[in-house]
Amino acid sequence: MTDRPDGAEGFGPDAADVDTYDVIVIGGGPPGENLAERTRAAGLRTVVVERELLGGECSYWACMPSKALLRPPAALAAARAVPGARAAVHGGLDVEEVLAHRDAFASGWQDDSQVEWLRSVDVELVRGQGRLAGPRSVVVTTPEGGELRLAARHAVALCTGSRATLPDLPGMAEARPWSSREATSARHVPERLAVVGGGVVGVEMAAAWRALGSRVTLLARGGSLLPRWEPFVGELVAEGLAGAGVEVRTGASVSGLRRPEESGPVVVEVSGGNAVIADEVLFATGRRPGTENLGLETVGLTPGDWLSTDDSLQVEGVPGGWLYGAGDVTHRAMLTHQGKYQARIAAEAIVARARDQRLDDAPWGRHAATADRRAVPQVVFTDPEAASVGLTLEDARQAGLRVRAVDYDLGSVAGAALHAEGYRGRARAVVDLDREVLVGATFVGSGVGELLHSATIAVAGEVPIARLWHAVPSFPTMSEVWLRLLETYRG
Repeated sequence: MTDRPDGAEGFGPDAADVDTYDVIVIGGGPPGENLAERTRAAGLRTVVVERELLGGECSYWACMPSKALLRPPAALAAARAVPGARAAVHGGLDVEEVLAHRDAFASGWQDDSQVEWLRSVDVELVRGQGRLAGPRSVVVTTPEGGELRLAARHAVALCTGSRATLPDLPGMAEARPWSSREATSARHVPERLAVVGGGVVGVEMAAAWRALGSRVTLLARGGSLLPRWEPFVGELVAEGLAGAGVEVRTGASVSGLRRPEESGPVVVEVSGGNAVIADEVLFATGRRPGTENLGLETVGLTPGDWLSTDDSLQVEGVPGGWLYGAGDVTHRAMLTHQGKYQARIAAEAIVARARDQRLDDAPWGRHAATADRRAVPQVVFTDPEAASVGLTLEDARQAGLRVRAVDYDLGSVAGAALHAEGYRGRARAVVDLDREVLVGATFVGSGVGELLHSATIAVAGEVPIARLWHAVPSFPTMSEVWLRLLETYRG
């Protein structure tokens, strides 16, 4: 335990209690787990430090439980949309079974299986709050209140994610609002739910809890839902939510909250509009970096800030090149799959540097997270679904590209018409006219998430439009929309 790396001077002269690893990962969500698995597979002794449940936000309070809540109503709606199948649908959702299904996908909020997996790949686990204590040095405060001191030969990786942020509004404390955690783990269905925020979390949770029986009012401060997407996406999702019984109010800015009685309803005050009375209120209004209490100041960084990283995920502004970040904490692309992608890139870079190998960090190189900037895929699991990858038309124009948007009515594709009676949807491809490659694609409609990976390959692979003509879509599937988009582009 006295094998102390050069530069690990944060512990003072007595190194007798320092446990040394090749790689220390702080944060055991999907990015941390993936990074640790890959560095260990390459022969580097690796430890994960986690203060909560191993598996992180995605496993217990985000991706898995939210999609488990959303899938049953989506399946029910899909059956009702097919002639001959709708006759077999009797009644509504079994709410208790849906919540039990959700609980199972969240592993009952126990991480035993995750711990077993980590052991199976020979990565060590330390429970507690980890923080930097100088270059390559980490102190862990254990649940029992003790302290462990760790040192890294090659790298420390911060994979501590993000946290829901609540606005500073009058009455917030007594209102006891839900964040995304309560929204995905609640054990009862509120009779009335107010959702504040028109982004992905807001629209998904409005859809889920309306399907489970809540009377839901969605309050979006801006003029549309999903404002970072193509404009038609928010319009169609708002239409779908309204059709399901959600009251959608755009241009609605919340000015304060009141809960006069501890167990009574909450009054949500809306500037220039009628107040909303609800049993619970969910704020889905943004995220903040999980960098508090990480000791960033001991290495010259500002506590509470997002981590700025280069494309190899090395944290910028830290001498020695030993500190890395992956996942939400980098603010590059705040999605689980992108965090795992970043972790793979970071692990490859750590291993290469540990072996004194040259990095392939040019765009699309082995050690460059280029997709974070050019080919980020995302799905919103409402009804209709929305799926996109790469740049919107406006983003492409802002980037200085000469582009053209090519649109097509998805409902006119044979596969979509077979998928659901009266299918409504839309597809858009954004074409870089100078290079004749796709730089973005967006789909809205039932089941469009399954179209997304082909679009991601086209964008990330910079496949020429002329070559895409030779990628023949099977008939009759919704993938035929690719042919229709190309025909529309050629005119």
